[in-house]
Amino acid sequence: MTTGVTAPRGFRAAGVRAGIKDDDLDLALLVADRTCAAAGVFTTSRTAAPPVAVAREHLASGQARAVVVNSGCANAATGPSGLADAGEMADLAAQVAGCTPGEVVVASTGVIGVRLPMDRVRSGIAQAGRELSPEGGADAARAIMTTDTKPKEASTEVSLGGVTCRVGGMAKGAGLIAPNMATMLAFFTTDATIDSPRLHRALVAAVGESLNRITVDGDTSTNDCAVILASGAAGAPPIEREGPDDEAFQAALTTVARRLAEMLVGDGEGVTRVAEVRVEGAGSGDEADRVARVVAESPLVKTALYGGDPNWGRILAATGRAGVPLDGNRVSIWIGDVWVAENGIAREYEEKDAAAALKEHPVRIRIRLGEGEATGWMWTSDLSHRYVDINAHYRT
Repeated sequence: MTTGVTAPRGFRAAGVRAGIKDDDLDLALLVADRTCAAAGVFTTSRTAAPPVAVAREHLASGQARAVVVNSGCANAATGPSGLADAGEMADLAAQVAGCTPGEVVVASTGVIGVRLPMDRVRSGIAQAGRELSPEGGADAARAIMTTDTKPKEASTEVSLGGVTCRVGGMAKGAGLIAPNMATMLAFFTTDATIDSPRLHRALVAAVGESLNRITVDGDTSTNDCAVILASGAAGAPPIEREGPDDEAFQAALTTVARRLAEMLVGDGEGVTRVAEVRVEGAGSGDEADRVARVVAESPLVKTALYGGDPNWGRILAATGRAGVPLDGNRVSIWIGDVWVAENGIAREYEEKDAAAALKEHPVRIRIRLGEGEATGWMWTSDLSHRYVDINAHYRT
């Protein structure tokens, strides 16, 4: 079975080399055979890019037929001209897809502050239209990459009303990863039959348990979005109410989103280690998530991960500055299965065992606050010399 956005029935895709980047695929087009129920979530950044504004406006109808994405240029901080360029991308994709511009979702990723080379974008969209195929999902996933080292695709099957349906997805992201509400660029498809409001709720829930729980560098992009289209092409009964089918669809979408999230954090810029930070015993879920995020984004924790240094003091320090009510004398910390701190002070343990736990995949950091019963978690990565090298010369 095809993996990714063309795994569900009713979708075709293409990825082409338009010349926006030097020498790689850089423009993706996803087209449904018919108008789909659609939903999206977007960056909370107050410097959101023009493509985000266009996509938000178009998805307000709850319907879409196509998605057009370019890499190599974020079309961010480009003012009214950038907004016009994003609108033109929708116009061009609509001509190819045979729909209205309002049924096209636009997305861009790459360097901020640079205008799109629209002559290349125009020819690229036309070429992508000619190459649309049910097998084109893999090329589309490659075309949306920037500093990613590999494409990210996932899919799964789910039985809904006795009919086998599919959920597929593709995503890109390696840096500027600390999503708020959405993440990087992520696109999902399904051939299930579900209306837009229920689809939106499912997407928000799935993103909240996957893409919104990863961080590479603590930065949120100007272009983050996660979008889903539902074609209904499997012919399953509509999901119209809470119940087994609604729950099964939610589980399937969350599964695909989590697979993509794990790929994203694992392919982060310069990443050599991935870690799960799990917090338990918090007063509320929000407080648990807050502690997990602060620890996961701590530069000192991340550099200790890179060095394989079981420096639990850095974990304790980050826990204490998270802005969450807690008593440091109740905090316990584990690295893997090694219990390194109890009630805020060191326990007796073998340093070599803690160091060995930092070689596991993923590294498991567990923090018990002793304030309640709530839990939370984040996936994070180490901070390496390579990350600095990539980002010190991103434009030059």
